[in-house]
Amino acid sequence: MGDIKVGTASWTDKTLLESGWYPAGTDTAEKRLAYYADRFPLVEVDATYYSPPAEQTAALWAQRTPPGFTFNIKAFSLLTGHPTKVSSIYKDLRPETDKKNVYPDDLPPQAYEDVWTRFLSALDPLVEAGKLGAVLFQFPPWFTIRKSNKQYLLEVERRCRPLRAVFEFRHASWFEGDNREETLDFLRKHRLPYVCVDMPQGHRSSIPPVMEATAELSVVRFHGHSDKWTSKNIYEKFGYLYSKRELKQWAPKLRKLADQAGETHVLMNNCYSDYAQRNAGDLLDLLDES
Repeated sequence: MGDIKVGTASWTDKTLLESGWYPAGTDTAEKRLAYYADRFPLVEVDATYYSPPAEQTAALWAQRTPPGFTFNIKAFSLLTGHPTKVSSIYKDLRPETDKKNVYPDDLPPQAYEDVWTRFLSALDPLVEAGKLGAVLFQFPPWFTIRKSNKQYLLEVERRCRPLRAVFEFRHASWFEGDNREETLDFLRKHRLPYVCVDMPQGHRSSIPPVMEATAELSVVRFHGHSDKWTSKNIYEKFGYLYSKRELKQWAPKLRKLADQAGETHVLMNNCYSDYAQRNAGDLLDLLDES
């Protein structure tokens, strides 16, 4: 069985800080990261979706964590085709526009290229420390299964190489009917790591929990089952605490997935209060028992 690393998609969320998960005196960014890294071997950085990271920040992450700790970095929204606040783009690359949000086509081609270059190069300290796991490309609900989007997956892989890009879809078309095998075959053919998800079903953005490895690295993200998945409030959307009974059913599925891949990353993304940390701890215990 391949190595399984378990972690959460945040360690600085305000509701986590308010929950009491961090003990008294753990009151600085350095202390909080050290406390987290003493309990989990993996974390996903979500903030990089909203604003590109600074290389200095990545260097601090590397310095403040023990050997073998792994960071997965969520790709900047502009690179996945999501609407992106002009104010979040590098100052000298911001397009002259009255729009509040922009898309890749709103930038001059060279500026778009520069965003890619700067985003990836900022991760160099993690790469040099051997602590970068993968770059997560979570695509928007309108990113459907079609030829041009498949080509973009290949483009992303090329741009990120030798860094590992992993891919999460949010449109049901990728796994409807015969599209399921078409999608998995395409990913396997090109050795593109698929991000398996557990999430609410019955929505346009819903992807079924397909537990398949398509490359040497597999990633699983747990989004919870909130009945308010369409809410604009992220705490309503992700505020779901898995029961130990639910997680117990997942443990053998994760072990089976790990048999297919050399390395498996499991992230709890139910980031409200200390839900993700509690569930990640539960899952670690369950995996250790088996």
